Amino acid sequence: MPGDPPEGRRGRVFRRRVFYIPGYDPIHPRRYRELYRKEGAAQAALSGYAMELKPKKLRGPYGWHVRAELEGRSVETDVEVLVWSDIVKDSMDQGIPGTYLQLLRTAWAYIGSGALFRLMRLRKGPIIAALYPIFALLLQLALALGLGAGIVGLAMAVVPGQIGAALAAGLGTAAVVAMLRWFKRKDGKFFAYYLMHDYAYSAQSRGANPAALEARMAAFRMTIAEALLLPYDEVLVVGHSSGAHLAVSILADLIRAGLPAQAPVLSFLSLGQVVPMVSFLPEAKRLRGDLQYLAASDALTWVDVTAPGDGCAFALCDPVAVSGVAPEGQRWPLVFSAAFTQTLRPETWAALRWRFFRLHFQYLCAFDNLPGTPTDYDYFRVTAGPLTLTQRFGARPSSKSRIDRAVNRYTTVA
Repeated sequence: MPGDPPEGRRGRVFRRRVFYIPGYDPIHPRRYRELYRKEGAAQAALSGYAMELKPKKLRGPYGWHVRAELEGRSVETDVEVLVWSDIVKDSMDQGIPGTYLQLLRTAWAYIGSGALFRLMRLRKGPIIAALYPIFALLLQLALALGLGAGIVGLAMAVVPGQIGAALAAGLGTAAVVAMLRWFKRKDGKFFAYYLMHDYAYSAQSRGANPAALEARMAAFRMTIAEALLLPYDEVLVVGHSSGAHLAVSILADLIRAGLPAQAPVLSFLSLGQVVPMVSFLPEAKRLRGDLQYLAASDALTWVDVTAPGDGCAFALCDPVAVSGVAPEGQRWPLVFSAAFTQTLRPETWAALRWRFFRLHFQYLCAFDNLPGTPTDYDYFRVTAGPLTLTQRFGARPSSKSRIDRAVNRYTTVA
């Protein structure tokens, strides 16, 4: 079974290597270490187990080491963040005119292809999230133009004639530019530019991966392949948000190339995935082919966790089936809900339910209302506990409310 450690490694300290692939995020990866440290300590206190973070022991760009006493066993885990934030930063360096040009191109990519209307059949939340930056940026432009027009009218009333007209035009233009720059500086509150860049990144090639991203994904694959040569009990790849579809292609390439004999158990956990936002685009043939391949593979275990309370994810949507590429005898993914309304206390849920971006990261955080059974979703038991993904969730069925109907118009694969 893919979830069972090799015979010679059973009974010892459980050793795991975790590779975390972030979503479209320009922030330094230390954020994920601090999030793990803070939320892991909170979950350990809530659930009654011991866990501590140590400096990383292995070479690599960024990571940490975890020691845990969990479920009656000692566990050593090496966590590494597979960094592509530099690519994200470069893609966000568009300026104000470039961002509005992105808006037009992205809207056309989804509307012109028909992808937007098919995505609407799945979940409303992520579609609202996708439309939000378009409406927000257009509203900002309208407000700026309104301010500029008001200043032009006032200036021309005060200083009539040609001189007044020239002065009015200059002041009006300056006001428009100043207000648009103010909105951009405040995007940490509005998230309009950030989300626009996010959706535009996938849409710029109509679903095909940009060359820089393909090169980085190949490097990630080599890093994971090296870990499969070491004496771990499990190599776990975690793909969060946009990182989930990167992980699908990386793992498909890895398995096609052949896994080493006596390799550690290979597991894949996708969290808050937004795969359909890419797989429904016309040129996402590479991703659709990788989804199809991975769904039938017996070389790994794939568990997909989302939650209807996360308005940014395609909650409980089987990313393979809804993309229209489910193979005969589909094995993966196992799809179930983190059920925020049940796994968070009512007061916690009330405090978080309208904080959409915070909820999109809840999968990586502590849950304060877990019953405490081994099959509950607990990120820290999964990443620092003594059970492989199959051992922990293998007996758990997919959620009854899983969405598995084929909706995608584009089903050709590479």
